[in-house]
Amino acid sequence: MEDKTITMVEFETIKAEEVKFGKNNFLEIARKKAKTEEGENEFIAVTRGFFLPDGQKRFKKSLAVPDEKEIKEFVAKKIMEV
Repeated sequence: MEDKTITMVEFETIKAEEVKFGKNNFLEIARKKAKTEEGENEFIAVTRGFFLPDGQKRFKKSLAVPDEKEIKEFVAKKIMEV
């Protein structure tokens, strides 16, 4: 029988910027850090969300991009080409 352990992950937002679009939507680009007992990992998160009537944010979908220069350049270039 396998021993399944649950690893707790704590996320820290280092920097975030957002742009609003449509009636109540936003896109957030953020540098985040995931912390576990084994160590830390920084990444870039691109998240789509919306605002509730009372102004609170709700996040819907997210894409994590490794914090590696080549990958970030590839993603930025391809977004501009599409």
